[in-house]
Amino acid sequence: MADASQSISKVLPPFSIWGVYASVAGRPVVWGKLVMRVLPDQRVQGTIQFRGTPIPIEGSWNESAQQIVFHSPYAAYSGHLTIYDDVQIQLRHLVLTGRLRMLPPSLQAGEYGTWVATTDINLPEHSGYVTSQPSSTSLPPVGVFVTSNILYGNSRR
Repeated sequence: MADASQSISKVLPPFSIWGVYASVAGRPVVWGKLVMRVLPDQRVQGTIQFRGTPIPIEGSWNESAQQIVFHSPYAAYSGHLTIYDDVQIQLRHLVLTGRLRMLPPSLQAGEYGTWVATTDINLPEHSGYVTSQPSSTSLPPVGVFVTSNILYGNSRR
């Protein structure tokens, strides 16, 4: 029998693709995609892609605190998950926001910044992915809609 450290995430899908935006030292970086797999031991693996080349990431997901930490060869990311349910359109928006620190060999090594990543799942299909806190009833930040355009283009108008 698996213990709690070997349980599957009940909040994050085991595999997901996120639209991501980052700024470093107050300057916008670029829009990109984050491909993430949450493994049974709460480790995170995947890629982050800002300029066309997928860069490997690895880190961890803390289910009880709904916090994520991961790094690529160029940056270290930490963030917190917020969930917004939009019942009218039957979507659950998952929003990761946090801070990042650029690492060598990046030309911006030592600089700090912020990032936001979003994805969504259909509410009828989210059975098994429950929140440990009530989802927000307020409107999600504009980043949800902007980064979702990265994933879906204009097909959701």
